[in-house]
Amino acid sequence: MTKKHKSPAKDCRKGIFLFSYPNTFVYFCITVVMLFANSCKQASNEISQNTSSESQDLFPEKAEVKHAIGYTLTYHGNYKVVNILNHFENRTDTLQYILVQRGTPPPSKYPDAQIIEIPVRDLVGMSSMHVGIIDFVESTDVLVGLGSLKYVSSPRVIKNIEAGNIKEVGSGGQMNDELLITMQPDLVMAVGSPDATFSRYRTLIAAGVPVLLNTEWLETTPLGRAEWVKLMAALLNKEGLVNEKFAYIEQEYHRLVALTENASSKPNIITGMPYKGTWAVPDGDSYMAHFLKDAATTYHWSDVSVKGSLQLDFESVAPVALQADFWLNVGYVDSKEDIRAKDIRYTDFRPFKENAIYNNNKQVNDRGANDYWESGAVNPHIILADIIKILHPDLLPSHEMVYYKQLF
Repeated sequence: MTKKHKSPAKDCRKGIFLFSYPNTFVYFCITVVMLFANSCKQASNEISQNTSSESQDLFPEKAEVKHAIGYTLTYHGNYKVVNILNHFENRTDTLQYILVQRGTPPPSKYPDAQIIEIPVRDLVGMSSMHVGIIDFVESTDVLVGLGSLKYVSSPRVIKNIEAGNIKEVGSGGQMNDELLITMQPDLVMAVGSPDATFSRYRTLIAAGVPVLLNTEWLETTPLGRAEWVKLMAALLNKEGLVNEKFAYIEQEYHRLVALTENASSKPNIITGMPYKGTWAVPDGDSYMAHFLKDAATTYHWSDVSVKGSLQLDFESVAPVALQADFWLNVGYVDSKEDIRAKDIRYTDFRPFKENAIYNNNKQVNDRGANDYWESGAVNPHIILADIIKILHPDLLPSHEMVYYKQLF
């Protein structure tokens, strides 16, 4: 009898499908196993690659943040983690950035963070402070855009502006998103605020342009504000250079503070001038108040602590000003006659009568930029030396003022 081949059929008793070609099922199982194995191998390779990258220390030179309270910086093999901390009222908002070394894979455990490839090759800055810190890091050629091209003090940046290498990307604090997307810079450094979020930069971020919110202006100490140069160093892999330069600034600043312990007096100080009827006076925990404290002065509002400056009227400040020894930072004036023209009552102040008025506008150039807010912000030891020279000239007899000048 001839043996017949069975057709594929269901065996109702066993409830299984029988193949007439038994090898087919074996091949199917082998294929599934191989696909699964390859998938596991690929995942394993990716994990191994990430682990290998993170285990390698690609940043032997590291920066340590000691004075600034507005950001933190940590190192993790092939990447750095930056947290921008916005301290406002009773809360702290955190914005996170992952700085990944070019050519290495980014970590996957920070899903809400922005990824920035480093070293940054081209950068857009939106304030004079950003010019100051990039100049300090000796990397002005990476600057390809500024919010305004007018108010710049750095000769190197001005040279690049005149050569057409830097574009104006904003007006009145607003960014030109269309231009920035066309430029595709590695990073836009924007001015952060206490309630800063990514919402206003959604268009840029969606177009692949990272935006970092810089809040150095919220720092309350001179060394804290200046230490934001270390963030720029981290973006450019220039920690070695900046560590050395900042260590000198730190040393000089502390030396000057120690010097004022020998001051024979603590003169009374007033600062500023009213604007539209309001006299903004530094509170006791502000950037300027710390300069005054470190320069050994008597400051009437040193024990008053608020968020931002004290908003006072003329009548509240006048009694202090009448008896003050020195008047500093008087705004957009260049002479006592300019001050008299604003309000005749200023002529009754003791500093006016005794020629003890000093303004921080010695380094204003023909573009209208005041270098006090640019290079001065990253050289607080020089500003402190100027103030000590004004108040205690015997302590620094050979110092020539850099940012301050006497008004006559």
